Amino acid sequence: MSTSTAPQPPADPRPIDPATNTKAPTPRFGGRFARLPALAGRGFLPVGLLARLPLAMLTLGTLTLATSVTGSYAVGGAAAGAVGIGSAVGAPILGWLADRLGQRPVLLISAVLNVAAVLAVIATAYLIPGVHDVGAAWSVIAAALAAGLSCPQVGPLARVRWMALTAERRRAGDSTDLDVALSYESTADELTFVLGPALVGVLASLVAPWLPLALAAALTLTCVPAFAVHRTHTAVPRRPAVGTRAGAGSTGTGKTGRGSAETRPGSRIAGPSRVALPVLAMVCMGTFFGSTQAALSAFAAGFATSEAAGLLYAVMGISSAAAAISVAYWPAGFPVTARWVTGAAAMAGLSALLFLPTDGWGMVLVLLALGLPVGPVMVTVFAIGGLVAPAGRLATVMTALASGIVAGTALGSSIGGQLAQEGGHHAAFLVSAAAAAALFALGAAAAVVVRSRKRSAQAS
Repeated sequence: MSTSTAPQPPADPRPIDPATNTKAPTPRFGGRFARLPALAGRGFLPVGLLARLPLAMLTLGTLTLATSVTGSYAVGGAAAGAVGIGSAVGAPILGWLADRLGQRPVLLISAVLNVAAVLAVIATAYLIPGVHDVGAAWSVIAAALAAGLSCPQVGPLARVRWMALTAERRRAGDSTDLDVALSYESTADELTFVLGPALVGVLASLVAPWLPLALAAALTLTCVPAFAVHRTHTAVPRRPAVGTRAGAGSTGTGKTGRGSAETRPGSRIAGPSRVALPVLAMVCMGTFFGSTQAALSAFAAGFATSEAAGLLYAVMGISSAAAAISVAYWPAGFPVTARWVTGAAAMAGLSALLFLPTDGWGMVLVLLALGLPVGPVMVTVFAIGGLVAPAGRLATVMTALASGIVAGTALGSSIGGQLAQEGGHHAAFLVSAAAAAALFALGAAAAVVVRSRKRSAQAS
């Protein structure tokens, strides 16, 4: 094993051996997050951030374009829902292919196919101006479905790379690097889902509703290939070793040692429910996102234009991202199930405020407050996903969690769009409130199951 302490420069074309990165020193400045460039190379972080931005723009960009061109919230919601359904179905397929063929060819091919599909969404939307019937808009909905199916899954595959890069150190009993990497990934996801809707809102409002999707296609064509060929892809084996515990020891909370998921007795939930609960929670979270997007489109149309919904939605993302970063510094005595229940209860309570604003500034204040529990709940559910993942299948569970968010967003966009069309933004906000309440119920169920498992383990 090499004992070199110098991090390799990002331009080095040589394959990465994860073992050579385990003894990289902790940099003097930047804290624990500064170790990440030492592990993967400085270019990996910005490329990975930009490469996942198109996914954050695609759903709202499709919703905005279809709604603006057709004048129908129902068509816009259906098209956005098709993006989500396609991504939820395509994500595990692309992950399965990447395990067997390697990440590089799968990412390169999916990038080309996705660019073609996004351009088809733009073209077909302008072929049906003024159409208010969802059935008559089948072409743009089909193109949106193809865009979702082919969307490169940069976020989950980046997590897989971090797992490979930190494998040697985790085998030695130290999961610090992986915990930091997964915390960064959650923050990067939050940042892109702030920047994505903001770009959609600004570009669609000031220039044209097709421009956000065109920019997403350009980013996919340039940044995804750069991520695909980055040397970190060589650290990932095509077929995970059967029976290994890779990835099973991280909770994503930034805590290590005797508090790790692997070493806590009774910390694992038995049976299919151990994965189903966090996946269902992410479906609820996505439903909350999708219905809120649709409701804000209708709300914004009342005092400005529907394109301004992206700017309003980004406000919630800003406070969500700020709160998500703070989770790494929460006390260890605040268990993950308690965080889930507390955060979801706050979401459910604050969702009631969505029905009060009558102007943009009032809605901004409500969304800023509502975002505060959203980020921590997302980080916590991802952490629980890592805790309950079967041995050697953390990547599969992470992909399922990400797909749950996308599927939920599709569901929320579709239902919320229909309700906004018929009953205005208040009707669509009912879906947001119901999704937050369901998230709280799932958190309570998870807490009961974990508590029961701990008692059983102690009794045995």
